[in-house]
Amino acid sequence: MTIIAHVKFSISNYFKNMSDLNKHFQPKNFSDKVALSFTKFLRLLADTFFKKRYGHRAVVLETVAAVPGMVAGMLLHLKSLRKIEDDKGWIKTLLDEAENERMHLMTFVHIAKPTAIERFIIMIAQFIFILTYAIIYLVSQRTAHRIVGYFEEEAVISYTEYLNELEAGTIPDQPAPLIAINYWNLPLHSTLKDVVRVIRDDEAGHRDVNHKFADLINLKKSKLAYKKNKAKEKNSEEKSAKEILS
Repeated sequence: MTIIAHVKFSISNYFKNMSDLNKHFQPKNFSDKVALSFTKFLRLLADTFFKKRYGHRAVVLETVAAVPGMVAGMLLHLKSLRKIEDDKGWIKTLLDEAENERMHLMTFVHIAKPTAIERFIIMIAQFIFILTYAIIYLVSQRTAHRIVGYFEEEAVISYTEYLNELEAGTIPDQPAPLIAINYWNLPLHSTLKDVVRVIRDDEAGHRDVNHKFADLINLKKSKLAYKKNKAKEKNSEEKSAKEILS
């Protein structure tokens, strides 16, 4: 399957992804290890600050989660204009991801009702992460997408823990906010548990798409390196042949 076919496959399955919730991408190179370490560090900060206040955790983390798709989409948009080349569907996929994450945030704002302090934290976190992610994306798109893939793995884990607390009754369930019912076309009698399930499915989809994008970039780099090595070998053979003939 070609790179374009891989991308089209990822896009067509973007919102239909109901894959294994326990899926984890094992790091294969230095870039992957950096992405995983960065994600684990941020996860530690989130666990330390929010502990089991899942609703408030979601408000802050979703405002950060909505950044990568928008930043990456903007940078790829500018690249497409600059190089006058097709983006192969990446821009729309990333912008759709950003919009989906924004709706997660809008939903949890109705559920958790963040305080003034938490709104301030949101502003600071968003500003810092926009700059940080933009720099990472400009330096290494592969690492940037792998980071988001690992972010989403952690998001799936967090929402699974949230759902377990709701089902156990540790956290009281409540009616789903109207904004969630309208966005996901949920039944009118839906509850917070239903909302958490559909959001978790969204995160699993984002996880798979970003890991796929990172894999495609890695594949492209590998093919370029292979062609470069082949060209060097050919030049070396031609040089040796000329030396023998001379």
